[in-house]
Amino acid sequence: MQNISVEELKGRMDAGEKLNLIDCREPQENAEFNIGGKLLPLGRIQTMQIDDIENLKEEEVIIYCRSGNRSTMACLFLDTLGFKNTKNMAGGVLAWKDKFGSTR
Repeated sequence: MQNISVEELKGRMDAGEKLNLIDCREPQENAEFNIGGKLLPLGRIQTMQIDDIENLKEEEVIIYCRSGNRSTMACLFLDTLGFKNTKNMAGGVLAWKDKFGSTR
């Protein structure tokens, strides 16, 4: 697992890069604000319900949550399941909103 800053991620998004974004928050948090990631709550990752992303084991996967804690746990868990390139969005959605407001 590595960290990625919200600035670096936004720059890559703005450049049109194809990214594998995973939102590991709960559905109601995702509904309130989302930067475009696929919703896969931490609880599902911890119970190995990851069929939706199994094909991404060899690719970069960027995971975010509210503050960066759950996404850190998700990255570490996915690493143990054989994912080769997980990245945690440092500071989570709180850092994103602080830096860019509520825009994607």
